[in-house]
Amino acid sequence: MTGQRGTRVQAAVRQAELPMLRAYRMWFEHARKCADCKRVRKAQDGCGNGQGLWDAYRQAYDGGAG
Repeated sequence: MTGQRGTRVQAAVRQAELPMLRAYRMWFEHARKCADCKRVRKAQDGCGNGQGLWDAYRQAYDGGAG
């Protein structure tokens, strides 16, 4: 896969991504770059944005309940 074809494949994979996995990926990408979130051991102790992303993940993990 090269060039534009690879981009289309990645876009198709992202569209088919489960909500729970998407929420986790978004939190993970944030936590990897955020200085505040890197320093804590628990996701709940991160910055406000990180906490919001983690809450969205937990809600998706629970099936949207809560």
